[in-house]
Amino acid sequence: MDCKATKTDLDNIQVFRRLFLQESNCQVRYNAVHERGWSDSYLLTLDGIAVGYGSTNSQNIKGTRETVFEFYLVPHARNQARQLFRELLIASGATLVESQSNIQLLCAMLHEFTDNICAPVVLFEDNTVTEHVLPGVTFRKLEENEKIYTDDPGKYVLEVNEEVVANGGFLLHYNMPFADLFMDVKEDYRSKGYGSYLLQEVKKQCYLAGRIPAARCNVANPVSRATLLKAGLKVIGHMLIGQVKMQAL
Repeated sequence: MDCKATKTDLDNIQVFRRLFLQESNCQVRYNAVHERGWSDSYLLTLDGIAVGYGSTNSQNIKGTRETVFEFYLVPHARNQARQLFRELLIASGATLVESQSNIQLLCAMLHEFTDNICAPVVLFEDNTVTEHVLPGVTFRKLEENEKIYTDDPGKYVLEVNEEVVANGGFLLHYNMPFADLFMDVKEDYRSKGYGSYLLQEVKKQCYLAGRIPAARCNVANPVSRATLLKAGLKVIGHMLIGQVKMQAL
């Protein structure tokens, strides 16, 4: 069969991106890259018929788009996945592949076409409802124009004796219905349960906003990992990145 990858406009792959997001059913880390204009799009065809897409971005955002970060084919075209992925690599000139380990098709291509694979980021999804209690601690919204210990706070804070000791919230630029949790605890109050309590309460607000909480942290950050687990999330995968093997092309 005639397999081709042709650079195209974002609008021409959106029908396949909708299928990709529905099938993935998880938070897609680089979802916003497309709408921000930080990606290149490639239409994948078999004998002239569009059957999927691939996308590339840059590890430095504004640099050369050398990294394949999305790859989707309709089910009946997946027996040609290897050849179509090879054509995508050739057309784009990509030298890296980055995939969430919980997105199966691209992850399979990454393992076949790359080496020197590393996993720098841990991915989390919500798992259980926790019932942590911290006496004397108030969870509330950050008031408009309120100044606290950080210049870039989240929407919610923890307060102890009229002092804000932690802040956090959730980001909405991910694919619906997912949102990304974040938090920060003032240095003197760390390792005392404030972070997991804050995330527990932020999760409630996230659901009330019609979003499903998710999160990620650096694999070298065991404190954040422990905090997320204590707040009721669980590990569902990693971000994997590998260097394209030139002999595979």
